[in-house]
Amino acid sequence: MGHTTFSVRIEEETKNKLEGLARTINRTRNYLVNEAIKEFITINEWQLAEIKRAVEKADSPDAVWVDHADVRKKWEAELENEMAQGCRR
Repeated sequence: MGHTTFSVRIEEETKNKLEGLARTINRTRNYLVNEAIKEFITINEWQLAEIKRAVEKADSPDAVWVDHADVRKKWEAELENEMAQGCRR
């Protein structure tokens, strides 16, 4: 894969931390920045795809909606049950 030059401005403190980390793990700043950008892109692409999928599912005519009060009642009952079991141990 080809490479290109890309300039960014970062805070001095961030640069210092990056340099320290690079020295500590014996990697270049360039390597660390490339890895951080790739990870950021991967995470955000995944998140946006999941949001899109969830919106499409919610917009579907087959979408099933649950009343908030029903969900809360169920979770409160489960929490109460867990707390009661914890007290018996």
